Amino acid sequence: MERGEVLAVLDTLQAADMRVWVAGGWGVDALVGRQTRDHRDLDLLVDAERLEECLSLLVARGYAVETDWLPVRVEVTAGRGLVDVHPVRLAADGSGVQAGLDGTQFDYPADCFTTGSLATRQVPCLTASHLVAPPTPRLHTGPVTTAVAASGSPNGDRVRAAV
Repeated sequence: MERGEVLAVLDTLQAADMRVWVAGGWGVDALVGRQTRDHRDLDLLVDAERLEECLSLLVARGYAVETDWLPVRVEVTAGRGLVDVHPVRLAADGSGVQAGLDGTQFDYPADCFTTGSLATRQVPCLTASHLVAPPTPRLHTGPVTTAVAASGSPNGDRVRAAV
């Protein structure tokens, strides 16, 4: 998925005042501050209360549901990309919970939500420790290794500490 489409999807959702966070490989890249590799999809955490609106906005951009594993996740695809939408129930204290398969869940403490950058643009994302380190189930299971950890970015220490 191209960076321009990632930013266009974020523009669409943020224009509707939707709370979203970039996760997965693009989330790692946001922490590093640059694209480190090609990405098949955009993992996106969204406020579960606004999931239907989120999906409607993505459909209006030409996306269609490809995989529906709700309440865990739903994948929408278009010729220009795939968005893996993860609905998160947000609590008053800023934390969140995402349903997992087989009755499990992903916990998001309030301090795991941060900001990174893609193409000099600030984007909401998850902290490095939440993306790649136990005990939280990993959203990103790909190679978050040398290129990212040794990137020299201001967020590199956070990435190195998590690997």
